Amino acid sequence: MNIMNRLISTIDIEASTTWQDSFFLTFDIDWAHDVVLSDTIDLIEQAGVSATWFITHETPLLERLRTNPNFELGIHPNFNFLLNGAKRNGTNAKEVLDRLMAIVPEAKSVRSHSMTQNSPLLDLFKEKGLSHDCNVFIPEQSDILLKPWKLWNGLTRVPYFWEDDVACMYEQNTPIEKLAGRSGLKVFDFHPIHIFLNTE
Repeated sequence: MNIMNRLISTIDIEASTTWQDSFFLTFDIDWAHDVVLSDTIDLIEQAGVSATWFITHETPLLERLRTNPNFELGIHPNFNFLLNGAKRNGTNAKEVLDRLMAIVPEAKSVRSHSMTQNSPLLDLFKEKGLSHDCNVFIPEQSDILLKPWKLWNGLTRVPYFWEDDVACMYEQNTPIEKLAGRSGLKVFDFHPIHIFLNTE
């Protein structure tokens, strides 16, 4: 089987060839220091693979990411402060999104920090021009065959099945080289800090 590596925004539910027999590398940069983020970018560039980067903050490294045709930038909004009654990241969800969209106006995909989502947020994502939502995590240990689907507002929902910090908490994990050969949608989520530290 020829397994392709693709970008999240290329997923089209009308064309299974855009996601079937493919794997997707995604990175939640989570306010990583530039030294940490640069280390991860180096590794991915050396491998020559495609990756979707979910951005949390302004950094000079965004220009480096933008110039690589194998990369795309999405957004990684943090609504946790609002949920805790703090307004340090914006006074409402729209302000949180507007701040990130000003940094990454080309973004087409979104994964919220802590996967925060609800119906009004999903509609707001669509209103802001986003097309792909990655806020559903179904762990590989469930052995559920994943595929993308269309939401009521036209957003393409892209579930993911592997996340580095979650894999650290599970006692049983399928070796990652075997996961790439599974059927169905295969979206991996990494964090630069765990790559930099080689977290086990």
